[in-house]
Amino acid sequence: MTRLINIDNGGTLTDVCVVDGDDVRYTKTLTTPFDLSRCLFDGLAKASRLVYGEERPDALLQATDYIRYSTTQGTNALVQRRGPRLGLLTADPTLVEGLAATGEEQDLLSALVGDRHAIIDVTADDEALAALLVARVNELAAAGASRLVTSIGGTAGAAQEKRVKRLLLRLYPRQLLGAIPLLFSWELAADQDDMRRTWSALLNAFLHPAMERFLFNAEQRLRDHRARRPLLIFRNDGGSSRVAKSAALKTYSSGPRGGLEGSRALARGYGFRHVLMLDVGGTTSDIGVVTDGAVRVDRRGRIERVPTSFELAAITSHGVGGSSVIRVADGTITVGPDSVGAAPGPACFGLGGTDATITDVHLLTGLLDPGTYLDGSLKLDVERSRKAVQTQIAEPLGVDLDEALARMEEAYLERLADALRTEEAEPDTVIAAFGGAGPMSVCGAARKAGVSHVIIPRTAAVFSAFGIGFSDISQTYEYPLIGTGAQTFAEAVREMRQRAARDMYAEGVEAGDCVESLRLRIERDAVAGQTTGDVVIDVSAADDAAAAIAAHVGHGDVASLELSLLAPLPHVTIGSGPDAAAQPASPSDARIVRGRTGDAVELPVFTLLDQAPGAHGAGPAVVEGPFFTMRLPEGWQFQITGAGDLLLADNHTLPITGSH
Repeated sequence: MTRLINIDNGGTLTDVCVVDGDDVRYTKTLTTPFDLSRCLFDGLAKASRLVYGEERPDALLQATDYIRYSTTQGTNALVQRRGPRLGLLTADPTLVEGLAATGEEQDLLSALVGDRHAIIDVTADDEALAALLVARVNELAAAGASRLVTSIGGTAGAAQEKRVKRLLLRLYPRQLLGAIPLLFSWELAADQDDMRRTWSALLNAFLHPAMERFLFNAEQRLRDHRARRPLLIFRNDGGSSRVAKSAALKTYSSGPRGGLEGSRALARGYGFRHVLMLDVGGTTSDIGVVTDGAVRVDRRGRIERVPTSFELAAITSHGVGGSSVIRVADGTITVGPDSVGAAPGPACFGLGGTDATITDVHLLTGLLDPGTYLDGSLKLDVERSRKAVQTQIAEPLGVDLDEALARMEEAYLERLADALRTEEAEPDTVIAAFGGAGPMSVCGAARKAGVSHVIIPRTAAVFSAFGIGFSDISQTYEYPLIGTGAQTFAEAVREMRQRAARDMYAEGVEAGDCVESLRLRIERDAVAGQTTGDVVIDVSAADDAAAAIAAHVGHGDVASLELSLLAPLPHVTIGSGPDAAAQPASPSDARIVRGRTGDAVELPVFTLLDQAPGAHGAGPAVVEGPFFTMRLPEGWQFQITGAGDLLLADNHTLPITGSH
């Protein structure tokens, strides 16, 4: 039997999912931002207790075939602007101005590069260029640059960067103490668009140090514990690769991509045509779309509203989550975007936090049981929550505690609904809600956003970690086709395949055992002020790839080759499960929940794992799953599927099927 471990490291909680065939076990632990390897191994220790009945992390690691890991640390580093000071070398005096074309781009460029940029003349001979490089590098280093990015455009840009690299490494050998790391844009992305390629290189250089330190340290610790295989990093393109073969930029927003892969599996398993992912964590809510079985992606994705050279899932992040700070500003309640994270966390965590959050609201209304939060691993402090809401919300508004709680929840639901409204709902839209805080409020937000069907997977609390289990080892390459001769195309194909074979060998995989995809992408020249868009042609099966390419590339076309090699890994499984006879759900308990006016209402509590397939019920009620609690408002109905997932409908007849 193949054992898989998937780990999703978030800003507040770190999720660990252990998969043995159809058996899925999972746990959560608080993220330790001061030392991420600590929460990694805390999670592994807790997971080993689920498997063996006692903490045996070494035994768990030694019996695991693959460990796949995603982290938000790159995302957080960029949001918080915590990274190295970069220097930029370019031959184009207009490049910096082009990089700051919008206000957002200007702000980010100022934070990453500032005035640390310099021009070099690549038309000079080697001796003159070497002297110029010494002067420019010394200037940038004196200005505080700790990493240098070189970006040279034009048809000879890649060749000129290789030349600059050769001269720089001769002038500043890597073995010398204090050598400044050098990064070259064409080595990261063979994109002929200078702005996208340069932004990609700058972002990657900024994210690289923090990611490198943590991931190589984590990999070494796993090796010390005799893990069977190297750590695999789950990337934002849906693939996985070893630490040494993963670009830092491709870790950005990789956790939500795991949830999106899981959402695609749900869509296929249940026959849903249009699925809207709602992944609510402690700090953000991430929205993505699956339509007709395909994840919606942006060919050239944007990060922090700047263009990059890479394909990214079209995921939008909104600053509202279970740990978002709720406060009063000018007499109005605001929610986020700042978050208390895991440390100190919401006031109710009892770790020193004094800000009020929606978690505190749900605790004070009685929706959360203070003794069962995170399956009892974290006891919640009711009095700390009461003090936070009273001082931060009720008193500034001049209302009593119950009114403050009601207004806070209403403001939170509206913020969550606003996030959902960024994607237009269709008649057959189904929201896939998950994350630690996703199920809690999805019904209220969905009703406001005009969506009446929701699915909450049984593994909702760790669904992004679960979704990582659908990834394979893969590498993707792009090669710009600047010449139009068959010889040029043949050399391009040969060079790409040689590079791919080397990289996959380093992954422990033979290229001959991989699934290859070779595609030609052509961006047609503008005609009468309009473009025809990208034309993509699969030439994988062509007997003569160079001839097939030559037959499609015309004069003036901007063309590139894209090569992907994929080594399949064992996947987790998901589906609707067998048909089950309808039967009333059985409540396991009752809970007193306070309403807007302070009146107490006793609601039935349905424990998800105790319900048989086919069980159904209606709100108002509380549904508790592993590591999550869900409020089911009046007018909503639920049904348990054969796979143990929750299907919800607002004033519709169950069951929900793919025909809706």
